[in-house]
Order: sequence, then structure tokens, then C-alpha cells
Amino acid sequence: MGDPAGIGREVTRAALNILGLEARWVAYAPAGFYGDLSAGVEVAYLPPDARCPALDAVERSAADLATGAIDAVVTSPVDKQVFGGVFPGHTELYAARCGVAYDDVAMWMAGPRLNVVPVTRHVALSAVASLVTTECLVKAGLLLVKALRASCGREPVIAVAGLNPHAGDGGLFGDEESRAIAPAVASLCAEGVLASGPHSPDTVFHHALAGRFDGVICCYHDQGLIPFKLVHFSDGVNVTLGLPRPRTSPDHGPAFDIAGRDLADPTSMIRAVELALSLSRPDPLGRAA
Repeated sequence: MGDPAGIGREVTRAALNILGLEARWVAYAPAGFYGDLSAGVEVAYLPPDARCPALDAVERSAADLATGAIDAVVTSPVDKQVFGGVFPGHTELYAARCGVAYDDVAMWMAGPRLNVVPVTRHVALSAVASLVTTECLVKAGLLLVKALRASCGREPVIAVAGLNPHAGDGGLFGDEESRAIAPAVASLCAEGVLASGPHSPDTVFHHALAGRFDGVICCYHDQGLIPFKLVHFSDGVNVTLGLPRPRTSPDHGPAFDIAGRDLADPTSMIRAVELALSLSRPDPLGRAA
């Protein structure tokens, strides 16, 4: 359901009214939350005394995702305060509830022209340098490659962005490139991945948009999401990679300022639902049975 004061209600209703015959839907929300839906959605009603309906909806869907009661989940946006500081966001909560380690999931921002994965997610910028490790970069790269193989229909070409200006300029600005990023690129190549880097962060997205790269591994949240949302704010999708079953969401927030005014563009939610449908069909990412 997302935040009850946000645009999740209206963009979800729009998406399901368009895609209603594509699947059997279960909505996690209080009774009457969505009004009338032509899709004939089965509603998993939350109790009227739910402490926090938005969080309770996430928790109940995560439990069902973990057991396989549902094949995929699409989350509407919430304010991160909903998680009460226990989790920084949906990605980490779903990972925990599905028994997957924090470092074994990745946040894939998927778009028709640009695909990015930030190695660190919702952490303070001051903590990023210490968290950019060779192991985390390699894990993120392998998860993205597996996803892109299915969507590209071929072996994808991956760029790994540097952390520092000009990818460190040969060590003038930090050692993360030589200490962590270059070894990660070498490890990915040894695994058969068509990877290169570290690339200068101020040019790598230009080259990706020009078609040189199918995906970019980034060092931190805003390094990847600023260019991604500049290009795909209306049609991008957030996908949690590494879970046993797919979780997607639109790439925008709850937009409290326009909620309930029929101004919200449902395109990102429609794309999120479409991608969840695609990913939940038989083994699109080569997962083990």
C-alpha cells in the first residue's frame, strides 16, 4: 500500500486497472483503501488497529514472499521514517525477512537507457569510503550481470565507476580505486564478465547512455541515482536483486505534496508491475530451482 498519505494508492490503482488480467493480485492494505478496482484484486486486509499500516503491509508481504505464498511483490513508496531506524529501507527489510545477508542483495535501478547498481545504499556519505570493498563490488557486479543477461539476451558490458574525482587521477585523490575497485574489476573479468574500470564518474554515465555500457556499478547512492533519475524519473524501476523472489518498486517517493490530486504519473509503477511480472515467470534470472 505504501504510505497512506502518499501517491501509492492512486498509482497502484492506475497500474492494476491497466494490467489487471496479467496475474492474480493480492493487495496488502486496510479494507477499502483502494476503492473499486476493475482488476478484481484480492485484498489481504490489515487489521483496523494496525500499529503502522504501511509497515505492517510490508512485513506481511515480506513474510509471504519468503514462504512463496506470492511470486513477487511490488512496493509503493513510503517515507523512510516508517522503518523506525531498524532498516534503512525496503531492500534491507526484505533481505532480512527472506534470510539473505545485507551484502548479498543489490539495488538495481532499471531503465530502458540506463541501468545502475550502487554498492552502498542508504548510508551517510562519510561512511562510503570504508564500505566500498572489492568483495562488495564483485557481488554487486555479478548480481547485475545475471539480471542484464536476461533482459539483454546477450552478455552485458559493465562499467565500474571510481569513487573519487577522475577515478582518483592515478592516486592523487585517494586510494580506493587501486585498493578496492581495480581488483574488483579484475575479479569480475576472471569470472568471465565483460567489465572495465574504474571509470571517471563524471563521464561514465555519458558513455552508458551512448550505448557503450549496459550497466554501471556505482560506489554510492547518489552517484548512481542522480543520473538515473535525471533520465528515468518517470519510467525507472527499483529492483532488489538477490532475493529468492522478485521485489520491485517505482523509483520515486510518496510525493505527499501532490497526493490525492490526480497529478501523479503512474508510469513508474506500471513499469514496476510489468517488471515484477516478467521476473516472476519461470527462472528469468537463472536462479537455482
